[in-house]
Formats: sequence, structure tokens, C-alpha cells
Amino acid sequence: PIFCPSRTSGIPLIVKPHHLLSANSLYTTTMMASLIIGFAVGEPLLALADRLGAQLHVGVYLGKEVLVGGSYAIAGLVLLLLRTGENREKSQAEQPHVWADIADGLRYVKHHRSVRNAMIQQVILFSVFAALAVLAVRLAENLPGITAAQFGFLLAAGGIGMGISAAILGNWFDDTSHVNLSLSGSVGMGFALVGLSLFTNNLWLALLMTMVLGGFGALVGIPMQTTIQAETPEEMRGKVFGLQNNAINIALSLPLALAGIAETWLGLQPVFLGLAALVFLGGFLNWYISGNRLNNLNKPHNIET
Repeated sequence: PIFCPSRTSGIPLIVKPHHLLSANSLYTTTMMASLIIGFAVGEPLLALADRLGAQLHVGVYLGKEVLVGGSYAIAGLVLLLLRTGENREKSQAEQPHVWADIADGLRYVKHHRSVRNAMIQQVILFSVFAALAVLAVRLAENLPGITAAQFGFLLAAGGIGMGISAAILGNWFDDTSHVNLSLSGSVGMGFALVGLSLFTNNLWLALLMTMVLGGFGALVGIPMQTTIQAETPEEMRGKVFGLQNNAINIALSLPLALAGIAETWLGLQPVFLGLAALVFLGGFLNWYISGNRLNNLNKPHNIET
């Protein structure tokens, strides 16, 4: 809860606005790579840490805690060396007002359509991936060649697709409209979810569709995060990003509870199709509303004399 808003508000402090898309793409690429490597080597690495801890008389089961805690400590030390140009004296003098900050964040999002639309797109995106984390277990049961316990292969395929897409996005699409990228990503995600609903008994096609889903998901998440960062003034970033983090946490939590129930009642195919419809609807609404906003801004205004 602490690191997410700090990360999203920290990137704009050290990166120039025209490099934000590349910075977010690099962040997403490295995050996906670390997650995939973590899934691959995490368990044996933690077991090794426990054995070393026992040999060094730290404790039989304390090795993994020392490893994880030490990693956070190293990350914190690195952040202490970071120069952000913040006015720390002003921030330390201000007293926190939690409810007032939430109200300010809501008020800002309400009156800034592009930020609001980007946040809604991100909520939909994270809801879909949270639902996929639940549905992947049931999907793995149906797929030949893997067991339910190996559902991580499906999630890893999505992570690989997202990492590849983020790398491409950061290198070649700096000048592309964020709204158009988001629309393309939403359409691609929708078709990938339709494909998943059709290939619930084919391992390789299911892996391909999951990779495509992750790839197009990056086209939604990265430009929308960049939009929020670029269009939120520095004094509002903590409030807006904190609100965004709370919304995303809810988006991650609710599907974990609802997706399994929906799959039990309806089956995999209808749930995947429902998620596809949600993604299509969110993408087209964002594109339509943003297009109308631009048209209104570009219309000539009659000036009475």
C-alpha cells in the first residue's frame, strides 16, 4: 500500500514528461521479468536461504525472512540515494489529513475527464487480470498436458506477453495517442478473451491467447498510467495516486471472490465472454468520450461583441 503510490508519484519527479511512456514501459518490462524469474527461482532460493540460515545459526526458518527483509532494506537504501528535487521542508511541515486528501483526490478526478477515464480503464484491466488468476486454475484443469497446480504457466505466458509489448511500446510508440493505444489494447484483449473461451481444451492455443492478452494489456495499462502521471500536477499526485491505488486494490480483490462463483454457476466460456464484453465496452467508451472532449476543445467559440 505504501510502495505503489510512491512509485507512481516518484517516476514523474525524475523523468521528463515526454519520456514518461518509455519510463513506464521500462518499469513494466523489468517488473514482469522479475515476477517471471521470481516464480521460476523463488521457491528454491527461499529454501537455500533457510539452509544457510540454519548453518549460520540465524534460525531454522528465519533464512527466508532475512532474505526478503534484506531485499526490501537494500531497495530502501537505493531510494535514499535518489534525487527527486522535492521540497522536503514543505512536505514535512504539512500535517496529514486523510479524509480531506481523499476528498481532494475525488474532486480532482471528477473534474478531469482524461484522468478519470484512464483510472477506469486501469480498474477494468486489473479486474480482468485478477479474474484470470482465479480462472487460470480451472482452465489448467481442462487443458491437456498440465495440471491445476501448474496454472502458473498460463500466468507466466501473460507476463511474457506484457513484457514484450512494454519493450516495444517504449521504443517505438512514444508519439502515439494514448487513447488510440488504449483502444487498440482493449480490442486486442477482448479478442484474446474470446479466443480463451474457444480454446479451453487446447494447451498451446490457450498459452498463445494468454500471451496475446498480456501483450495487449500493456497497451492499456502503460499509456493510461502515463496519462495520469502527465496530467496530474505535482501537489495533487499523492492524493490522486493514493486514490488510484485504493481503486486498483478493490479491482484486484472483488474478482478474486466473484470470478470463481461465476465460473461455478456459468462455466468458463460465458465468464471469458463476459470479461471480453466488459473490456470492449470500457475501451470504446473511453475512446468515444475522449474523442468528444477533443472535438469540443477544437470547436470555434462564438465571441459576442
